[in-house]
Amino acid sequence: MLKPASTTANTEANAVFKGTAMPWLFLLPSMLILAVFIYLPALQTLRLAAYKANLILGTERFVGLQNVTELLLSPAYRQVALQTLIFMVLTVSLGLLFSLGLAWLASRPVRGSKYYRLLLIYPYALSPAIAGTLWLFMFNPEIGVVNQLLGSLFNVKPRWLDDPILAFGLVVVAAIWKGLAYNIVFYLASIQNLPGDVMQAAEIDGATPAQVFWRVAFPLLTPITFFLVFTNIISALFDSFALTDILTRGGPYFHNAGITTFLVYQLYQDGFVNFKSGVAAAQAALMLLLVAFITFMQFKVGEKRVHYGG
Repeated sequence: MLKPASTTANTEANAVFKGTAMPWLFLLPSMLILAVFIYLPALQTLRLAAYKANLILGTERFVGLQNVTELLLSPAYRQVALQTLIFMVLTVSLGLLFSLGLAWLASRPVRGSKYYRLLLIYPYALSPAIAGTLWLFMFNPEIGVVNQLLGSLFNVKPRWLDDPILAFGLVVVAAIWKGLAYNIVFYLASIQNLPGDVMQAAEIDGATPAQVFWRVAFPLLTPITFFLVFTNIISALFDSFALTDILTRGGPYFHNAGITTFLVYQLYQDGFVNFKSGVAAAQAALMLLLVAFITFMQFKVGEKRVHYGG
């Protein structure tokens, strides 16, 4: 039954705030929480980046851009930045590739597919700390199940946490495994919403399964792939802390720094272990600029290359 026009008009009129104070009043609690826990600490960090500070002694000395200059000229920090870049490229590219393949297989109509999907999504329920602990136990050189299996089959027990290459590869694989579930959820939902008539038309025209995937399905998945690329980059920059801290503590040492010391872990080491507050704040400022650049690329440049079906 249709409502009278007068009733609809009154409802719409009542939904509009009378005056400008009421909307701000409703926003005030959220704005206060954001200001106290996000904006003020961020401003304090940016201010601290221009000082040589010692939190233990409570002293500060203004040095301008000296902290940033020292970081950019430091061989150790440049190595950490390069390691972070390599780690990010490997985890994002391989993680999305495996996630897409597993999501495509999980979307096939097979018996027990619901259980397969549940097992694929399960790692997402684990916190990074628990995931790191599981991998630490599995790859323990002495009692780990992986070395026990390799020792019984091939009589070898690699020192996963002592060798730089093995340690770096272990952290990369652990990070990929931890992020698989998140990516699979989005890919699986997108694959299940692909237009069936387009897929069937390609099959009727004689396209092979591989051609249907790469020529038809994958272009239609570019919007979600574009979204996942940037979310995975942010995850590689920040969510690697727990895995690194539990598995390797940033080591083993390689040239000028630990081989698994990434930007966020270097920030933690300088700020909370070495108590170099100004240097740590400068690193936070540089990472803030990096995230701002990534966000700019996401919304201003990358979307021009995304294909939206319709």
